[in-house]
Amino acid sequence: MGQSTISTRSPKPQRKTHKAPVQTSKRKIATPKYPIQRQFDFQESQGRWFNLRAIFDKVNARYFRNRIKNYRVVWGKKRKERPRTSVVFGSIQEDDRIIRIHPLLDRVFVPQWFIEYVLYHEMLHAVVPDIYDPQGRRIIHHADFCEKERRFYWFRRAKLWEQENLSRFLH
Repeated sequence: MGQSTISTRSPKPQRKTHKAPVQTSKRKIATPKYPIQRQFDFQESQGRWFNLRAIFDKVNARYFRNRIKNYRVVWGKKRKERPRTSVVFGSIQEDDRIIRIHPLLDRVFVPQWFIEYVLYHEMLHAVVPDIYDPQGRRIIHHADFCEKERRFYWFRRAKLWEQENLSRFLH
């Protein structure tokens, strides 16, 4: 009934093949919103201290000639606990056209130009294509991206402010 066969042939040597990079979506797609849910999205870009839509429009006009269209700019959800070792100030979901900014930045001591920098960084991801290394890994902060990021007017000031104030955002 159950016969097994044993091969006496030696297996062929495996040839290493180089796979072409697989184009994948940059970010995970968020939960879709249904019409009834969309109608309750009141002022999700308005924080206590900053209006992200107004800042987005300013950065878009100044640096991108208003080419970045149809993006929602929202504050992320507040967490029960603050981050302990690191914090991601912003993220972009290109498939959904959403830019999220960490709600810890909506505080009185945060300068507006720092939020402009975080938005600028995320908006760059929408216009600067990713590159892939020979192993097919996606690189998002490559030399061309970093060069364009340095064009932000307050770039050095923002990086220095981030280093000096990071501990204020951590637990």
